[in-house]
Amino acid sequence: MYELAGTIKVIFDTQTFNSGFTKREFVVTTDDKYPQDVKFELIKDRTTIMDEFSEGDTVSVGFYIRGNEYQDRYYVNLQANKIDRVDAGGGEGGGAPISDSEPVEDAEGDFPF
Repeated sequence: MYELAGTIKVIFDTQTFNSGFTKREFVVTTDDKYPQDVKFELIKDRTTIMDEFSEGDTVSVGFYIRGNEYQDRYYVNLQANKIDRVDAGGGEGGGAPISDSEPVEDAEGDFPF
């Protein structure tokens, strides 16, 4: 699992596809010398986790890199697996861990994105 810290820039609405698959995306801006906006996704029943966070919150995101092919196109997604709120002092506060388990596997036919 990888980890990235920064400030939540955008929280998008949950998307539901015809297959019933749901996902919710959010963007975190890193605090690096050259800040980067990094988009993550939450899938299925995990989409409601973002209800506990607001734009502007400082967080640490644990994530997996997920790659797949769909109709001869290749996609890379950063699938959030753990989100913790970080206080101004740099310590982790009462965060909202999503799961300590492996990433959720998508069922066949859960595409397109």
